[in-house]
Amino acid sequence: MSDTRNTTQFIRPFSALGLADVALVGGKNASLGEMVGALQSAGVRVPNGFAVTAQAYRHVLDQANAWAPLRAALQGLNADDVADLARRAEQARRIVYEAPLPAALVEEIRAGYRQLQQQYGQGVTLAVRSSATAEDLPTASFAGQHESYLNVSGEAALLDAVKRCFASLFTDRAIRYRIDHGFDHFKVFQSVGVMKMVRADTASSGVIFTLDTESGFRDVVLVTGSYGLGENIVQGTVQPDEFYVFKPTTTKGARAVLRRSLGSKEQQLVLDGAGTRNVATTEAERARFCLTDDEVVTLAQLAMHIEAHYSQQAGSPRPIDAEWAKDGEDGQLYIVQARPETVASQRPVGQVEVFRLKSRPTALITGQAIGQRVASGVARVVRNTAELQSFRAGEILVADTTSPDWGTVMQASQAIVTNRGGRTCHAAILARELGVPAVVGTERATETIQTGETITVSCAEGDVGAVYRGAVPFEMTKLDITRIERPRTKVMLNIGNPGVAFRSSFLPNDGVGLARMEFIVNEWIKVHPLALIHPEKVDDAEARRYIARLTVNYPNGADFFVERLSEGIGTIAAAFYPKPVIVRLSDFKTNEYAHLVGGTAFEPREENPMLGFRGAARYAHPAYVEGFELECRAIKRVRETMRLANVIVMVPFCRRVNEAVKVIRQMEKFGLRRGEHGLELYMMCEIPNNVILIDQFAEHFDGFSIGSNDLTQLALGVDRDSSIVAFDYDERDEGVLALVRMAIEGAHRHQLHIGICGQAPSDYADFAEFLVRLGIDSMSLNPDVVVSVMERVAALERTLGSKRLAPMLA
Repeated sequence: MSDTRNTTQFIRPFSALGLADVALVGGKNASLGEMVGALQSAGVRVPNGFAVTAQAYRHVLDQANAWAPLRAALQGLNADDVADLARRAEQARRIVYEAPLPAALVEEIRAGYRQLQQQYGQGVTLAVRSSATAEDLPTASFAGQHESYLNVSGEAALLDAVKRCFASLFTDRAIRYRIDHGFDHFKVFQSVGVMKMVRADTASSGVIFTLDTESGFRDVVLVTGSYGLGENIVQGTVQPDEFYVFKPTTTKGARAVLRRSLGSKEQQLVLDGAGTRNVATTEAERARFCLTDDEVVTLAQLAMHIEAHYSQQAGSPRPIDAEWAKDGEDGQLYIVQARPETVASQRPVGQVEVFRLKSRPTALITGQAIGQRVASGVARVVRNTAELQSFRAGEILVADTTSPDWGTVMQASQAIVTNRGGRTCHAAILARELGVPAVVGTERATETIQTGETITVSCAEGDVGAVYRGAVPFEMTKLDITRIERPRTKVMLNIGNPGVAFRSSFLPNDGVGLARMEFIVNEWIKVHPLALIHPEKVDDAEARRYIARLTVNYPNGADFFVERLSEGIGTIAAAFYPKPVIVRLSDFKTNEYAHLVGGTAFEPREENPMLGFRGAARYAHPAYVEGFELECRAIKRVRETMRLANVIVMVPFCRRVNEAVKVIRQMEKFGLRRGEHGLELYMMCEIPNNVILIDQFAEHFDGFSIGSNDLTQLALGVDRDSSIVAFDYDERDEGVLALVRMAIEGAHRHQLHIGICGQAPSDYADFAEFLVRLGIDSMSLNPDVVVSVMERVAALERTLGSKRLAPMLA
């Protein structure tokens, strides 16, 4: 469309608009215009169109003398009275809708429509979308407050849709939103965007955030998607697919998805004449992702271009929230909306709230965690709009799904639980704005939870949110990490769960000293690696069916294992990039491996698994070498395909020097060669022989990490899990301390890094002091104690001064 800024009074083509035009055409239209004008060269494809200006809206109401009746309709409104709000809002919408469109405005809209027909063909259909002047602002999104109309065809339908968009400035939810955010009803005006309809009904659509919506971690792009039109995702009708892409390595040319999760995508919103309807998706469609990896990375790159441009325009970092749609007719990916993200990006820098359950009962139900908080209260199951009247402030809302019309009730809730929905559904968006925990996509919350019972909603345990029966005790700690003194000794984190990696990265740290591979296998994969390679050897029919379901869209089970394991490791590596992340190869015992799906077919029964077929002994052994190959392939994929070269590999429970040599040779066969692409190889120092022969082990490794738990058990011959002899388990025993001293001194003789990843420095101040005096290079701790231990170590360093031996690595 040509630039008609000076020839039309009431419409503006997108090509004539930019971010400075919010007052004229609202945030949504201004953003579309900015992308058309400034970002097409970067590959950002926006369906063309025009804006009916806010000036046109005012002119319509001026000509109809509608302002006085509108003010009267809202005079004395009590927004907490749901019935009164609904009655007055309906009256206000009727006043606006019944105001006739002046002839000059009608003719300009028709002219804009004709230009779109010239560009796209006579049969072009339109999306007609509201764009208020207080919408899509950095501090208030107004997401979902006003109406949009899809698949509009013909002049009469277009004009009617424009009038309905004008009237939707006074939906119940929009009126309440303005009141809560301090906007004057009569200083916010409605513009309307008219654009080519993207035929996502025959393809897919979704939402993009250029940060992690739960933690606020800014180095990832979150892409969500489902089949059909995007309303299902926003309304929480379906659980969408989710993908994360890591910005720093994508900028350097990597084209890899960092992590993905398959949504159920039970239905697809399609066009039905002038309206829409949901149709069930097939089992095959539900089982596969709605986007290819290449499409995911492309969408992430587009979002990164938008974010960079908007940040430059604003003069400060500006994460964005965008909507995308794939056209089923031309196969192209379109950006149909972009606005500032208004929740996670607004959190104060350096301020961290940490919630922790004091006990962990069995969960009633689980779903996706929204936020990182915990709340207890009385449940109220709401099955339809009529039941909203019974809701009481402070209760926990439990529903199948939510909609923007439920805003008043949701604002009074202690927490929210839904059967359906994903991370970008309405319930999730509003829960973030309100700062309350929500667990969405539980599938059966309304069946499991009863009105009147006390429940606890916890989103403090990672990506998976849980609902517990009763009031589970919890605590909340506020941290100002900008005031924490950082010691010279490196303080690192123990991380096993990739779901807590992003949030943990905000704690003061020097990287990850222990990333446990077995946790990822146990929680993310759940199947024995050899059962995935040889499902035919699994006797359990149900286990074989489970494996078949997991791997249905993969060439084989091995590829499934490698992808899932690499994404778990990659998530942790990305969260702390470019700091070092030490990944320990699998250290399951045989009894633990046997508990994995299909595991009994491949594991021997041992009387003492603690001292049996575990750690390094497995890696080159014929009974497990195929599984070890998958571990190596996963790490190679993280370091080379994802380009997360900050991953250091650590070998656990390596009994003898010749065993170390065998493992290293085996790793080389599988593509992991020490020194190649900067690969460093560490060893767990947890067996007395590791300490006694540390000079020989040092010839084969780049560093060590003391595993004080196993070292203590093996030095004292004590099983700390035995209630009979556990009293004799003590990391501070003179013999254990002597071994720790020898290990540190031995590593430093060879100029090698040595840290500790056991529990002792977390539990005992004197043990931490002992390590600091010896000049240990790093301590790796659980996230819940890292701040307290860091402060303690910094104080020790001040006290010791020159008495402390300097660590080998700064």
